[in-house]
Amino acid sequence: MRWKGVHHVEFSVLDYEDSIRFFDKMFGWLGYKSFWTLDIEYRSTYYMARFPFFHSYIGIQPAASGGRLDHEAQPTGINHVALWARSRREIDDFHENFLLKNGVEVTDAPAEYPAYSPGYYAVFFNDPVTGIHFELTHTPLIPSPAAFLRWIKTLKKIWAHHPEWKRPPWKEAMRNLPGRAEQREDGANRQTPA
Repeated sequence: MRWKGVHHVEFSVLDYEDSIRFFDKMFGWLGYKSFWTLDIEYRSTYYMARFPFFHSYIGIQPAASGGRLDHEAQPTGINHVALWARSRREIDDFHENFLLKNGVEVTDAPAEYPAYSPGYYAVFFNDPVTGIHFELTHTPLIPSPAAFLRWIKTLKKIWAHHPEWKRPPWKEAMRNLPGRAEQREDGANRQTPA
């Protein structure tokens, strides 16, 4: 099983300097580290949660074309980026003392989302320059029994509206992906002459 996910994501932004000022404040507030390319081959500034042994980071580059993103319109492309929070308290503090104080558009105030996973808590907002939609979320490593029960209760209510589901939602949602060996076998079978 893999234990690392996305290596990095890069965004093209409308006003690079304004965007960097905003992201420096936002990621600095959250305790991230930053580096930039020194304009060697290309221009990009990066933000990472762990340094020097980072496992994922976000890059910001100047856009060559396009306009401000409209998350509500659900256009093609990335819907949003979710950042890890240390706790619910960090989310509430970030909401009150960073987002609201800096006039950042909050699309969904801090709340628990019991259908997502036990104890899932998040705030959603748009960056003020390009409109990239972000989420700051906390999912406890070990949820409280109460959060676990809210999750089960919520999913059971949803399941009641889906008679086509033969198993509970937490099982119905899981999908099998074709593994490396299976794909190699399928590829070999397609290449065999008839």
